[in-house]
Amino acid sequence: MSKKVAIIAANGGLFDAYKVFNVATAAAASDSEVGIFFTFEGLNLIHKEAHKNLPIPEGKEHFQEGFKKTNVPPIEEMLEVAKELDVKLIACQMTMDAMSLEKEDFIEGIEVGGAATFIEYAQDANISLTF
Repeated sequence: MSKKVAIIAANGGLFDAYKVFNVATAAAASDSEVGIFFTFEGLNLIHKEAHKNLPIPEGKEHFQEGFKKTNVPPIEEMLEVAKELDVKLIACQMTMDAMSLEKEDFIEGIEVGGAATFIEYAQDANISLTF
C-alpha cells in the first residue's frame, strides 16, 4: 500500500535541508508519494543560489567534516535525487510575493502555490511533518 507524505519546510539552514531532503527522499524511495511545501526561510532550500550556501548553526561547523567523512551528499545532489524520485516541490506564493521573488529565482521543476494548494495535497496524507 502506497503512503502519502506531506512536509512543510519553514526553516532555511543546512541542517534543515538535510532533515527535509533525507526524509523526503527516503519516503519517495520507499514508494511513498511525497510533497514539500517551502515557506518563509524554507524557500532557501530551493532557491537557485541560496541552496548552495546554507548556513550552519554557530558552533556546529565540525559537522561539515563529519558529512565529508561519511559521504553525506551535498544538498544540490539531494535536490536532484528528490526531483528524480518525483518529489513534489511547492514554493509558497505568499512568501514569494512578500520577498519579491519570482519562480525564475528557484531551481527548475518547482510549482508555485498557496497554503490552500498544500492543504489540498496534504488532506489525505498518511504522514505530515514540519521542519
